[in-house]
Amino acid sequence: MTEATPAPRLWTPEGFRDDGWTHAEDKSALAGNSRVILPLHAFLELTADQREAAKERLGVLLQPGDQLEEISDSLDQLSLVALAFPAFNDGRSFSKAELLRSRHGFEGAVRATGQVLVDQLPHMLRVGFNEFEVSHPVLLKRLEAGEVGGLPLYYQPTAKPAEVSEKGAKYAWRRAAGK
Repeated sequence: MTEATPAPRLWTPEGFRDDGWTHAEDKSALAGNSRVILPLHAFLELTADQREAAKERLGVLLQPGDQLEEISDSLDQLSLVALAFPAFNDGRSFSKAELLRSRHGFEGAVRATGQVLVDQLPHMLRVGFNEFEVSHPVLLKRLEAGEVGGLPLYYQPTAKPAEVSEKGAKYAWRRAAGK
């Protein structure tokens, strides 16, 4: 008998918290006052006036194959962009998160949904994710214990800069040769 996957819990770098957002399939969910995450096709069906009226409670979910450029002109009308990880081996959403932060200057919430795994979490934090829908049992257990994991040495720059110590940045390619 296999163990059922737990319902997703929302985790941020500050810890677990209640999720004030609801995933919906179409714009009819905006009729109330709830905060709603719409799939890309439903978001694109909204008029500019509808987006503006709901911007404090409007989010969009992008699948790996969805193009970020489809929402780039509407980022000021969004409070949250959720990026899907339907399979552990599809990393296209990593690139989207980094581009949202670095190229587009998006300051709202960037949420990872789907297959959020233990080994991926530290890198997700570095590229700009700040919310996670976590259902993986091992990751839930580690986060409950306060263990985020990760390596202290980075080989590439990202949206979140490397920690700087007395010796400088921790990027391996920026290291000074030993004396």
